[in-house]
This record gives sequence, C-alpha cells and structure tokens, in this order.
Amino acid sequence: MATIYEVSALAGVSLSSVSRVLNDHEHVSEKTKKKVVAAMKELDYRPNTIARSLASSRSNSIGVLVSELHGPFFGAMLSSIELELRNAGKHAVITAGHSDEESEKKGLDFLIDRNCDALILLVDAISDDYLIKLSRGKTPFVILNRYISEIRDTCFYLDNELGGYLAAKHLIEQGHKEIAYISGPLTKQDSTERLVGHKKALAEANITFKENLAYEGDYLTESGRNGINSLLKSNVMFTAVACSNDEMASGAMRGARDHKLLIPEQCSIIGFDNAFFTEYLYPQLTTINFPINAMAKMSTHWILKHVYKQKELEITNMFFPTLIERKSVQQNKNEL
Repeated sequence: MATIYEVSALAGVSLSSVSRVLNDHEHVSEKTKKKVVAAMKELDYRPNTIARSLASSRSNSIGVLVSELHGPFFGAMLSSIELELRNAGKHAVITAGHSDEESEKKGLDFLIDRNCDALILLVDAISDDYLIKLSRGKTPFVILNRYISEIRDTCFYLDNELGGYLAAKHLIEQGHKEIAYISGPLTKQDSTERLVGHKKALAEANITFKENLAYEGDYLTESGRNGINSLLKSNVMFTAVACSNDEMASGAMRGARDHKLLIPEQCSIIGFDNAFFTEYLYPQLTTINFPINAMAKMSTHWILKHVYKQKELEITNMFFPTLIERKSVQQNKNEL
C-alpha cells in the first residue's frame, strides 16, 4: 500500500503540501493540488480517514438523527441530505430515534461519539430544554420541522398552522361544512400546529369544530383507514375529511371505499405533504405541499456555511406550504 511519503516524492512537493491537499486547505495552489491528485491516482493511494480527522479535527461526516427511516417523507428528506452532503465531499451517518426520548438520546450520543462534525436532527420526544442545553456543547446541530425560539437560527421549519388552515379553507370553499379531521399524534409539534390551523379556518367560516368529528392517528396509513372506520361507526355525518399527512389520507381513501363511499362524490379527502405517490392514487389526491426537499437541502447549507466555512451560502429558516389541487375534492352539491 502506497504511503504519503511516496505521494510526496512522486508529486515533487513537500509532505505538508500533500497534507494540505488531503485536508482541503484553502491555502494551496491549483498546480500543487493537480500534482498531488495525479500522484495519488497513479499510486492508488488511499488516505487514512481516521488519521486525517485527527489531524484536521474534522471527520467530514454529518450525523443525521430522524424519527423513522420508512415512509415517503423521511425517504425524500434523507435522499436530499445525502445528495447535498455527497456533492460537498461529506458523508452522512444515519440513525433513528423512533419518537422515543431514550432512543433519541442514545442516537445523539452515538453520533457525537463518532466524532461527527455536526448533526441534523428531526426529533420528537427530546424536550426543548434538552436541545437548548445541547446547543451549548461542542457539536453544532440543526433541527428540522421544529421551532425553538431560543435556538431559532438553527431551526428549519414549516408554517404548519398555515398548512392546516389552507386545507380546511379549501374544503370550506367547496361548500363543505361537516368536515372530519384525522390528525397525527398530538404529542408532535407539527400535528398540533396543523390542527390549530384547521380550527382557525373553521372559526373564520363560523363552523364549529366538533370533537366527535376528530380522530387522532399516528401518521401511518392504517390509522387513516381506522380513522374513517371510527368516524363512520359513530354515525356522525361528514362530507369531507382533512388528514394531517398523505399516508393517512391514502388509508382514509381505502376506508371510505370499504364502506362503498365514492371519492370525491360522497366524501372529499385532502392530505398533507404532497408525497410522490399522491399523483398515482385514484382519484389523485388533493394535498398541501411540504417542501421537505428544500428544507433538508437548506439544513445542509447551514452546516456547510457555519462548520465548513462556505460563507457564500444564503440561509432560509422558514418554509411555506401551498395547496395542490387534484381530483379527491369536489364541491358539496348539497350546499349549492
């Protein structure tokens, strides 16, 4: 196996010059860099990444802790993060906390112990106070889909309340007054904010929010189906259903069909996220777009700017939802 000394000799440069090239030092000429890279290629030299990290105090790895690894939302987010980091010559180390406080804390410890240069976190169970305290430590981090005022500059978040509002307002504009709601877990910040927006739209239209038209799901497909079943068994009339994410909306569509309801003629359904599969449902799902790819990309830009000193990058922390109209919502003809 070739050594750094052989690379130095073949390139005709000093050991320190080779070291600067390996560690992406800014004070190295393009001519020197080309010589070193050519010598490394000819000798098939593979640098010792552990030694490099000790010498530079950088591992060039970013820890990513998320609630889950399955589902279209997390898949899209992780793909965007990994691609953006890879394009910058960095690597992602990924683990899941499963919305459990102890598991999330163990995940954090795991990533910090592996000398990650920074962390990207999408966590539900760890408290704001714990994250504020963690922000005073040595490992910088950013937070996705959550807002904490004390560390707002490192939070990347959606106006979830506006998203919930837009979904309900669209149903109301189509003449729906009896609107059921299938929420995500109300222990999650995004879920509670979406429900607040939903209630706000109803209140503006002088429509009373009815607790017996609400069902708490878990963001998974089956809970959408269970939600519809529960609502129909209660014999409370509704003409439309707003769901707190697209997975539950797809389950709700299945549940409605189980009961021989036509969508959207007898039951309009709207989702939230604009997951890739929503265009392939029948009918195509009307939903609220969550720009998770842009948010994930922006979180990596914060790290590249503040940790790896790529100062030219512009940072945006807050993102906004938009309505995507498709075929699963139609006018309530009983109100025409």
